[in-house]
Amino acid sequence: MTGTHSRPTARELIETVVAPGSWRCWDEPVTVCTADPEYRADLARARERTGLDESVITGSGLLDGARVAVVACEFGFLAGSIGVAAGERLVRAVRRATAERLPLLAAPASGGTRMQEGTVAFVQMVKVTAAIAAHKAAGLPYLVHLRHPTTGGVFASWGSLGHVTTAEPGALIGFLGPRVHEALYGERFPEGVQVAEHLYAHGLVDAVLPTAELPDAAARALRVLHGAGRATAPTAGRTAERVGDPGEGSSAAPTAEVPATAPGRAGAPGDGAVPEAAESIRRSRRPERPGVRALLRVAADDVTPLSGTGAGEHDPGMLLALARVGGTPCVVLGHDRGHPDPDNDTAAARPEAGVGQPLGPAGLRTARRGMRVAAELGLPLLTVVDTAGAALSQAAEEGGLAGEIARCLADLVTLPAPTLCLLLGQGAGGGALALLPADRVLAARHAWLSPLPPEGASAILYRTTERADEVAARQGVRSADLLAAGIVDRIVEETPQARAREREEAQRRPTDGAGPAVARGPGPEADAADAPHAFLARLGAILGAELATLRAQDPAARLAARRAAGRG
Repeated sequence: MTGTHSRPTARELIETVVAPGSWRCWDEPVTVCTADPEYRADLARARERTGLDESVITGSGLLDGARVAVVACEFGFLAGSIGVAAGERLVRAVRRATAERLPLLAAPASGGTRMQEGTVAFVQMVKVTAAIAAHKAAGLPYLVHLRHPTTGGVFASWGSLGHVTTAEPGALIGFLGPRVHEALYGERFPEGVQVAEHLYAHGLVDAVLPTAELPDAAARALRVLHGAGRATAPTAGRTAERVGDPGEGSSAAPTAEVPATAPGRAGAPGDGAVPEAAESIRRSRRPERPGVRALLRVAADDVTPLSGTGAGEHDPGMLLALARVGGTPCVVLGHDRGHPDPDNDTAAARPEAGVGQPLGPAGLRTARRGMRVAAELGLPLLTVVDTAGAALSQAAEEGGLAGEIARCLADLVTLPAPTLCLLLGQGAGGGALALLPADRVLAARHAWLSPLPPEGASAILYRTTERADEVAARQGVRSADLLAAGIVDRIVEETPQARAREREEAQRRPTDGAGPAVARGPGPEADAADAPHAFLARLGAILGAELATLRAQDPAARLAARRAAGRG
């Protein structure tokens, strides 16, 4: 059961955990600046209902006589969803806890990414994960208490990285919420699987305990994990504040929305010249569209496939190989959609049984094997994103899917090897996000990235899948939107016609040797599926040059640039 009795709010949880009068709020006020009247009204109602300005509260207090940092979600504020402002608040709090050498307790209760803000909110999970990874790398404890409900990108990132993880009794905890699963697949998710006690039975959480027992349990763990570094005296901040009251921030308050030029609207780079989101999504789903196997066949030499995790698991949905791509040696990880190769119909070239299935926990563990190989040998890592989403099943939940997504993110943002990501086609949900963080990110013109398949986002916002195209346009999922938001560094055109236009425009633009490549999109006449060999050959040359450039860079400078871009 998930329980219907009253559960503590974020404020009540903090007041239970920290000593009376010791709470110091770290939150600066958030200003609402969205131009969307419906979303603005939603935010106003959430603020009035909760008395908070965002879905996250952060600060520090005394626990067992020692200072501890706390971040907590308020589910009553737009289902505890994480938008840009909430994500930035989390990152600032984690970094402050690290700087002040404080252990960190996270208490999420969230439906995941805030769908009203789309992909720019989705990638906040990468930034939060990077901050958590840095905190743990500094030798500081990270405790997680999963509250009812915790799902989506929150569970698949900072909700699954604790040194010790506990959960509320009866809490709904899972990768995809049951309502979205039913909307997408037309059937209810099996009862009793996404429940705290079931996760405990499968070793995915360490204990199930009520909020009243959390202070003693956390204190007991921290006496071991942080016994030598306990901080008892506050160093900064206001004293004895009401939990959740915003701090005396600077006059330049954080904003609650994306920049004024929203994705997919007038004013975005290339607006009126690039395909609509719905068109790119449709083209990315063409069965004939080339995938990672075709990319290796056309653009790589010396390909050596590696099978599975190396520890007894194999997921044909994840391709792992050593290869020379465009002449540069690298490790390749890619979502394997498994479409037949029309130019090679031999038995050896046909995909194995199970290829093309949604990516499960074993596939992500295979990906992490590839990351280890790259790190050990100093080889560049190329990740290829082309997925309709991760596996959504009882077996995937029990196998720790959300935790594996979180660990992939943590491994990628801290990986010492050069990293390059290619968005080749579909980029839906946590399965896509797990391979996204990289020093450089390239996207094919019709590639896209979103928190969920657009049909799922529509189900969350409107309880129907019929408005998927409208939602995708608002969420900024197109390659052009990703470029404008700084998520993607370069767009690769898919057709000779578009490439010719790109060269013409490049000749007219001043050349400064820096910055992303912005080009007009292809007309409606063709995409990569119509001329796959030419597209893949050109793409391979581009990837090889990008990999060689990354490999030649000073490692310290490259990692510093990754951190500055919010990818590490």
